[in-house]
Amino acid sequence: MLRKLALVLLFPVLLVAQESTQPVQLTIETIAGSDLNGRGPESVQWSPDGSKVTYVQRDENGEHGELWAVDAVTGAKSVLVSASKMASLAPPDNKIGNEREREWRRRYGVAAYHWSPDSKYLLFDSSGQFWLYNFETGTAIETTSSPDPSSDPKFSPDGKNLAFLRKHDIWVRGIPEGAERQLTRVGDNEDLLNGEVDWVYAEELDVRSNYFWSPDGKQIAFLQMNEKPVPAYPITSYNGTHAKADDQKYPNPGDSNPEVRVGVVEAGSGHVRWINLPETTDAYIPRFGWIKPGVLWVQVLNRAQNKLVLYFVDSKNGQSRSVLTETSDVWVGEREEMYWFQSGDRFLLPSWRDGHTHLYLYSYDKDKPLSADAKLEGQLTKGEFEVSRVNYVDEKAGVVYFTANADDKIQWQVYSVKLDGSDMNRVSKEEGTHNAIFGLKADSFVDSYSSTMKPPTFALCHDSGPCTPFWESKDISALHLTPPQRLRLKAADGTTILYAHLFMPLGTMDTSARFPVIMNPYGGPAVQDVRDAWGGRGFLFDEYLARKGFAVLVIDNRGMGGRSRAFQAVVKGRFGKTELADQLAALDQVLKRVPMLDPKKIGWFGVSYGGYMTLYAMTHSDRISAGVSIAPVTDWHLYDSIYTERYLGLPKDNEQGYKDSSPTNDAENLHGALIIAHGTSDDNVHLINTVQMTQALIRAGKQLRIMLYPAQTHGVTGPAPTSNLFHLIEDHFTRELKTPAPPPDGGQAQ
Repeated sequence: MLRKLALVLLFPVLLVAQESTQPVQLTIETIAGSDLNGRGPESVQWSPDGSKVTYVQRDENGEHGELWAVDAVTGAKSVLVSASKMASLAPPDNKIGNEREREWRRRYGVAAYHWSPDSKYLLFDSSGQFWLYNFETGTAIETTSSPDPSSDPKFSPDGKNLAFLRKHDIWVRGIPEGAERQLTRVGDNEDLLNGEVDWVYAEELDVRSNYFWSPDGKQIAFLQMNEKPVPAYPITSYNGTHAKADDQKYPNPGDSNPEVRVGVVEAGSGHVRWINLPETTDAYIPRFGWIKPGVLWVQVLNRAQNKLVLYFVDSKNGQSRSVLTETSDVWVGEREEMYWFQSGDRFLLPSWRDGHTHLYLYSYDKDKPLSADAKLEGQLTKGEFEVSRVNYVDEKAGVVYFTANADDKIQWQVYSVKLDGSDMNRVSKEEGTHNAIFGLKADSFVDSYSSTMKPPTFALCHDSGPCTPFWESKDISALHLTPPQRLRLKAADGTTILYAHLFMPLGTMDTSARFPVIMNPYGGPAVQDVRDAWGGRGFLFDEYLARKGFAVLVIDNRGMGGRSRAFQAVVKGRFGKTELADQLAALDQVLKRVPMLDPKKIGWFGVSYGGYMTLYAMTHSDRISAGVSIAPVTDWHLYDSIYTERYLGLPKDNEQGYKDSSPTNDAENLHGALIIAHGTSDDNVHLINTVQMTQALIRAGKQLRIMLYPAQTHGVTGPAPTSNLFHLIEDHFTRELKTPAPPPDGGQAQ
């Protein structure tokens, strides 16, 4: 009796079985198909004049869309551009024939439209051809005059010119009508990218654009990338009679990276001046921009990624000065965006120099920026929490709005703080995870938020009243979803707190039952799985597995994101060891708390780093009975340079760390039934990883199953492939974790 009571108090989810209302059937097909909670808004933006919020709303299949506007004062909604016009101005991504191009647009959030600075025009990207839509006339004119696709359009500050990229060069044309002018010229050199972002910078440095107008519209600063020394990987398409290989520039650890330099081109004449910066040989330039006309700021990150130098540059003569240096004993936070004040004399720098990511205020001489080092004015945020982004700065009021997990490590809320570091307050209201998009002023913003059990909502918020939703997810109450149990566990060191979600099987109160446990971690750096946020298809699939009689355990081990520098830095020099130790230590605590779970029936599956963790666990522990590894890194020599070297260093300096971190070197120690699944067009974790792991397992005399997803990239997407993958996972765990083992004597099982 006491045992049953204790279980009910610890895991009240078990009481669901006593309810008279049965849950609506949740199938793999419904999960893999259209979003059960509805298709959310795309490209949510404020108009430059702050009068409205706009977004693209498509139907459930993503085929037909309309551009909607929300009045910033009244909250009234109206259709700005009809579906019939949007069909040609901004066709859906599924109209793009190339799977890698579609994935690129989805992965990096390529906007479907762009506002002109005067809010009179919208520029639409129709598969690489630009259309300028005039609100007054309701008509659109094509602004590109070449069949070659264009990308990354940018209006000049006065709105009279439009810059864009085409065939690795920067072009400009007058608005609304004017001739095109080519500003840079790569000629026949396909290895030069002027203003264009290559794969590794986009993926690992979060770079989304590599050229910027000067504030006066007379110059454009751009990054030139020379990819000639970078090795190429052939991504093969197997459609049609003959296979076709597309070479992707992709540097592995120790390989040559793209050579980079900053240039300034005159928007009128096309004259280019190159900026000479020290310390740029074999280094990265992750961020740069304009302080004012004639003065640039440029970040230079060394290859070891433990030193970031900020330079101020005179764009007219090329002179530069180092004004700030950020160093770290592990790595610096190169992904954090600096915020530059419009007053032209201050900036905010995110840094985890005190052990957590916080905001630091710096000042400099507005009239003579190159005359002295930047001056630290103070640390704005302090405490045992992480700041993820600066949302807005109200310079007049002296208030900074930012997102952080100050109240709860798994919730991300919007806060405000004064520039002297005082009066920190929470702005967002609902429990969960928030992302704020501010308009012209601090008195209004768009808040997109969700929680574990509440799908996303988009609302217009004012400081003078409550938030008013303009898009809400569908009602999912009929699904009778059961919240996972939020657990606090201890890491393998016995002291560090780990957060976890446990999905318990439904439908029984029999405490003698023994349920298999499926581990489903990501495990790797910079990611936080256990969050109070809507988890989409992954969350629904975990719920589905629980309904099929599996317990699903998701744990954020040390080395993952959203926590302190010490928490994340344990992976420096070696992957896998600490992550697995934490996962197993946490698992043992859950098994001790919940006797209904079967310690001899443990499964494991994951994607990307989670796929790597599956392989690492099955080759470094004999406790895993079955695993499904999806798109895994199997040897860290095969992944990209920026990500891998950040944590493991160069191979020549840490060969043992690379060896110990790679499951291919421990293939003979594989335990359990293994399936590896991989997309044949994966441009992130290449198929060579699965091929070499398979070869190592065959040589070691180990059995495995392979599932290939033709033309799929790093994520298996689309209803049919996703459904196939989910069935593969369920069938594998049902077969390996639920089927009773035959008796030792070969007789009948009782």
